Amino acid sequence: MEENPFGSWRDLQPKQYRGVNPFVGEVFEHGTLFFTEASSKKRASLQLVRGETALRALDPGGVEPLEATREQFYTALTRESHTLKRALTDPHLFSGIGNAYSDEILHAARLSPLKLSRSLTDEEFGRLFDATRGTLTRWTELLRAQTGDEFPEKVTAFHDEMAVHGRFRLPCPVCGKPVQRIVYASNECNYCAACQTNGRLLADRSLSRLLKSDWPASIDDL
Repeated sequence: MEENPFGSWRDLQPKQYRGVNPFVGEVFEHGTLFFTEASSKKRASLQLVRGETALRALDPGGVEPLEATREQFYTALTRESHTLKRALTDPHLFSGIGNAYSDEILHAARLSPLKLSRSLTDEEFGRLFDATRGTLTRWTELLRAQTGDEFPEKVTAFHDEMAVHGRFRLPCPVCGKPVQRIVYASNECNYCAACQTNGRLLADRSLSRLLKSDWPASIDDL
């Protein structure tokens, strides 16, 4: 049975199963729900709280992107002057978007991930708002259809149907140019230079410093 990074359902009781490395398991009459962590960084945790007040204390406060009005979305987006990539992935601003879907949203909106949130024109903001709702709705429906009534055994941020996320050097489904990326810390940002940055390649913190003057300025220079 294939592992997913969050958990798995086993028909066997814990003492009957070996080979899984859970940090907690919930035993039911007909099996056990294991919570596991596939990442080598081991940052996962499970917190037990009592009552709605204690639960709300753990909420970082980001607005729900599929429930927010345009005004609420704009207020959250422009609360601080961040890049669009950082703003969309900040749980204090938006709930549940994350790294993968922020890439897909920005590609759909045809916006640079490094564009500042307070610098958007009205037309650009409209594209971002519509792309956020459209992208998240599409992927919610797609993942529900793939899972059906079964327990989701494969949970991943990488899907063949995605336009840019995890598709470095593969052709953009819109223009056919190779997808680019910026690597930072333990994450990466994927984008299409032709569709999102007017052909300009965004500087990678490590690679562009290494290449210096040899760093290509545009997608056509690659």
